[in-house]
Amino acid sequence: MLLNIANTFLAAGLDTGSCAAATATTASTTAGNTGLFGGLGGMLLPLLMIVVLIVVMIVPQRRRDKKVKEMLNALKPGDRVRTIGGIYGTISSVKDDVIVLTVGPDKVKLVFARGAISQVEETGVENTMNEDVHE
Repeated sequence: MLLNIANTFLAAGLDTGSCAAATATTASTTAGNTGLFGGLGGMLLPLLMIVVLIVVMIVPQRRRDKKVKEMLNALKPGDRVRTIGGIYGTISSVKDDVIVLTVGPDKVKLVFARGAISQVEETGVENTMNEDVHE
């Protein structure tokens, strides 16, 4: 390879002394880039930051989304739920994406989208309401 470079310089009319200096400079530059990570050293930190970002933010969000989806798919009549608007009720029927809730002591029926259910409650909050509500 050095002979090819030297021949190129000689054909161009340059002396071999400048050719030797040029090849020494090229050799030292390439030797400096072949460190532990080679040319990847400058890209290592941004790649590491992207991996950390994915692990810290995206993976837990996917887990939460998966749990919510499983909870919404498992809804059935008789479950006591809370909507995203804070309304507590008991599911009286489920049809595709529509859920009918029975709410309060008067057993009022309200219609909600399946996605409006925030969580399934263990105890019925709407049944603890006293009849002595003063207006």
